[in-house]
Parts: sequence; structure tokens; C-alpha cells
Amino acid sequence: MWPDFPLNQLFRTLGLIASFLFSGLAVGQTIPNQFPNQKTDVWVAKDFRFHTGEVMPSLNIGYTTLGNPSGEPVVILHGTTGTGLGMLNAGFGGELFGPGQPLDAANHFVILPDSIGTGRSSKPSDGMRAKFPRYNYDDMVLAQYRLVTEGLNQRHVRLILGNSMGGMQVWLWGSAYPNFMDVLVPMASMPIEMSGRNWMMRRLIIDSIRNDPEWMGGEYGKQPRSLQFASVFYAVATNGGSQSLQRQAPTRAKADQLLDRRLSGPFEGDANDFLYQWDASRDFNPTEQLNRITATLLAINSADDERNPPELGVMEQALKPIPNARLLLIPASDQTAGHGTTGQAKWWKEALRSLLQTAPRR
Repeated sequence: MWPDFPLNQLFRTLGLIASFLFSGLAVGQTIPNQFPNQKTDVWVAKDFRFHTGEVMPSLNIGYTTLGNPSGEPVVILHGTTGTGLGMLNAGFGGELFGPGQPLDAANHFVILPDSIGTGRSSKPSDGMRAKFPRYNYDDMVLAQYRLVTEGLNQRHVRLILGNSMGGMQVWLWGSAYPNFMDVLVPMASMPIEMSGRNWMMRRLIIDSIRNDPEWMGGEYGKQPRSLQFASVFYAVATNGGSQSLQRQAPTRAKADQLLDRRLSGPFEGDANDFLYQWDASRDFNPTEQLNRITATLLAINSADDERNPPELGVMEQALKPIPNARLLLIPASDQTAGHGTTGQAKWWKEALRSLLQTAPRR
């Protein structure tokens, strides 16, 4: 069971207000059917065994593919509460998959899975609610691996790149399947035990939902009011970048206007789904397995990332046991977006291009 934590009265009274996109999703609007051979579908994994020992006879795994099926396969992993299709927006996919871009769809077969609990993949809101297996990131990566190998018949990929939660999953991919890829690019993440502010803020989302009387043990008839406010609160606290937010809101009046816009925006989400998605990070800790990584690795973080602050000195130590690994740290400015910076491919796409031109094929 999730630990009890008193629900702040503010969460109770302001819960009905809506949220804006947060959690490391790439910025911009989804571009429908812009890319060649774009396809969104569902593959069913039979007898899927979770790390808890529970087995689902059929687990749906949603995914989007685009580009040349005979081209070099690449896997792109999304952030918490996001979807694979959501990565096809102007700021991310629009900078990567077009003609002449680093992952030109004419030369690549791009695979964008929906992690367990999101998109078209199986999730609590499909009907099991709080009886859904309490999955973690290892389960998510196993489902992605089965999709890519069994569902899409890929035996080796050129690149696995992920942002935020997807970045955390890239570290797990590299240690669990070290010979499956040539290149790993984990972004907006650190390969250490979930801890510090990063975990404390996630737990506040989890507990604000679970301790809301309207959650009713997951058997609610309407969405608990705490969900929406807690989501906005988390986003403001851990995303956006201090300089950028100050540029957008240099006075109290403008700060109120910015916050009011975010609070009044549309919000579509399910409390059980959100609770499970954030809780899935609880036991993330790839530290002891990093020496298994053999692929060329480029970690990309931003200097103003609120969830992965560089002053902790974590990355320098984490990369030591990994051959052919280095860190690209994007400098902070009033144009970057804190944890959301890496969702804008303009900051790192040329580094990715150079990496793919030089990294050996294994």
C-alpha cells in the first residue's frame, strides 16, 4: 500500500481547477499524420509477467511508428503521463524526423511506444482500477522490449533515446539489454535511486490523490478534485526554469495571470492512472547495474533542471563505469525551460547528429 500522508487543505479546496502539460513532455502540439508511413496501433503481449509475479494473460502495448521500415530502427521513449504519439510535436518530432534532420524518417524506422499505464497501453482506467498490478519502470521496459522484438521483429536498434521518465528507462534498457543497441541517449534524468526533491514531490501527487476522500480506494465515480490542483502544483515546482518563469512573470500580477491561465486550462486525466504513473518510479535505482552498459552513451541534461540539479554531482560519478559515455549539459537561460528544456530538440539535435555519425555500429 502507499504510505499515508495528510492531505493539505489547500489541495481539497482548489482541486477542481485544471492543469497544463507537465512531467517532461515535449513541448508543442502533436502533428497528426505529418510524417511518412505514420501508424498508431496496439500490440498484445501474451502472459505478461510483472515484477510482482502477477501475470496478465493479455497486456495491450500501444505504439506509433513512422518512416522507412527498412531503415535504421530507433526507439523514442516519452515522459510521465505522456504517450509515444505526443512526441510528434513541433518542438520535438518536428526538429528530428523531417527531411535532412538527425532522424530523417526516410532513412530511419522510428518506434514510439506508449508505456504501461498511458496512451493505448493497458492501464488502471481500462477497468481494473486500483486492482491493476502495481507496475514499475522495469515492467515498462520489459513491455517495450517485447513490443520491439516480438511485435515489430527488431533484433537490434541503432538508438534508444528517452526524455524524463523515458530517460530513466534508457538507463534500464542499457543495463538489461546491453547488446541490443548501438547508442543510448538518456535525457532529463539521473541514474540514481529515486530520492530528494524528485521523490518528495512525486509522493505529494500520490498522497494528495490517495488521501482525498473522493478517491474512495480507487472506486470513484468522478475524478477526485485533488488530482488537478496537485498536478499544477507539481509542474510549477519542478518544471519551467527559474529564469524563464521570471521572464514570463516579472511582477506579481503577471505571475497570477500565468498561473490562472494554467489553472483554467483543459485537463484530461484519470486519478488512478496518474497515481500509478508517478508511483512507478518508487524503486528506480540503476546505480549498481551501470557497469553493464556497453553502448555509446550521451546523457543530456539542462543546468536549470529542477528535478535533476547538476550541483548534486551525480552524473560525473555515474558515468565513470560506462565506457564511451559523456554528458552534455545545456546552459540555463531565460529561453530554456528547466526540466522541460530537453523536450525542445533544438538545444541538442546537432549533438545527436554528430553522435550518430561517429558512434560505431555493433
